[in-house]
Amino acid sequence: MDKFDQKIVKILQEDSTLAVSEIAAKIGLSTTPCWRRIQALEKSGVITRRVALADPEKLNVALTVFVMVKTNQHNPQWLASFAQVAQEFPEIIEFYRMSGEVDYLLKVVVPDMKAYDSFYKKLIDKASFADISSSFAMEEIKYTTALPVEYIKNK
Repeated sequence: MDKFDQKIVKILQEDSTLAVSEIAAKIGLSTTPCWRRIQALEKSGVITRRVALADPEKLNVALTVFVMVKTNQHNPQWLASFAQVAQEFPEIIEFYRMSGEVDYLLKVVVPDMKAYDSFYKKLIDKASFADISSSFAMEEIKYTTALPVEYIKNK
């Protein structure tokens, strides 16, 4: 990837609805070579998909909860089972296996505390845990879906 590709990725991460001609103008290329580069970035898997970002408040899921999970079962079968359970909950928008004090971290969005309590009860009914603790986000300081492009190795 060269500097043009980096610029294209950066621009598309911010606004994937821009016309190819607009992207081309921003990076100093003509439309056809810019379009070819976008196609190549998609084909190579650098650009995996284009999505619309929704406002959590307008979807009534403005409460963000980070759920820390500890388990006594550190085996692939338990993880596969828990991963399947997580797929059943649309409130779980991110799910990570961690190092350190907790085994798994979930990012959960719900309308309010009552909805979280309902979610929590359903979750603990579907899987066995050694411990679950929750932290509630009071304020979102920074949020982005754009990944840094500065680490891309240049041609």
